[in-house]
Amino acid sequence: MCNKRGFWDFAMDGEGGDLSTVMMRDEEGSAMEELPPDVSICPFGCHCQLNVVQCSDLSLTAVPRDIPRDTKLLDLQNNRITELKENDFKGLTNLYALSLVNNKISKVHPQAFTPLRHLKKLYFSRNLLTVVPKKLPPSLVELRIHENRIKKVAEGTFSGLGSMNCIEMGGNPIQNSGFEPGAFKGLKLNYLRISEANLTGIPKDLPDNLHELHLDNNQIQAIELEDLSHYKHLYRLGLGFNHIRMIENGSLSYVANLRELHLENNRLTRVPRGLPDMKYLQVVYLHSNNISQVDINDFCPQGFSMKRSFYNGISLFGNPVNYWEVQPATFRCVGDRLAIQFGNYKK
Repeated sequence: MCNKRGFWDFAMDGEGGDLSTVMMRDEEGSAMEELPPDVSICPFGCHCQLNVVQCSDLSLTAVPRDIPRDTKLLDLQNNRITELKENDFKGLTNLYALSLVNNKISKVHPQAFTPLRHLKKLYFSRNLLTVVPKKLPPSLVELRIHENRIKKVAEGTFSGLGSMNCIEMGGNPIQNSGFEPGAFKGLKLNYLRISEANLTGIPKDLPDNLHELHLDNNQIQAIELEDLSHYKHLYRLGLGFNHIRMIENGSLSYVANLRELHLENNRLTRVPRGLPDMKYLQVVYLHSNNISQVDINDFCPQGFSMKRSFYNGISLFGNPVNYWEVQPATFRCVGDRLAIQFGNYKK
């Protein structure tokens, strides 16, 4: 599963860090072999130790040569690299994670990643890519490619990437029409984020085994009946900061296993129908909408036996609803009354 912040947090936010401490454990959590400082050639200006090569913040315009072949983590963030050439990573068959965050890369040779037979994590955010690079390593598990200039994801873009379980591609100017049919074919993702894009609805044909789907900060206006019909395994759905006015009755019945639902900062005028039937739902964010009334059966089923998990978070602040008019029994299936957040409403 991919968290919002991965084990390589510095790659997400540009902060530095001692990578030698980061890589002391592999993806299964077992201790990795500790080696003495690399005695082979280290690229000029870079720092090489414990299979980690740090070449960040050096104003590099190309991938440096002479990267030690036993490198497992390669940090090239915050440089001025414009292109990845065919032989840039030649011989780096042991590479596990590669950060190219915050460069100026707009061109990637189709064979650039061919040598990286064991690459698991690729951080490509904050560059100038207009398409997802071709022929990504089949071993890849996590791809972060947010804040580029991607407007289109073609059919077969992710073919052969059966091990991938996390893609973060928010912050790209992509519209719904930019996803060709079959764009995600072959993927078995757990986690997908397409936030801060130009989506006006939930994209079609996303991987049907998703556990987390984050589409916040888009221009989605409605959730129609079939929009969620393929995502029966979802347990977290993020739709905050959109323009959603309507959630069609029955839409939420397809995501019966949902634990967490984010609908804050939208334009809803009522609590969505179907919440009482969601046996496992624990957290609902509805703050900063236009909800003026909360009915006694909006959240809880009429029979206690139907609810497997009590709510531990319901936010309703920032709505034009008078909290003193809401009947206490409305929240009879909430574990702790402190979990209910009303607050004041300001126009």
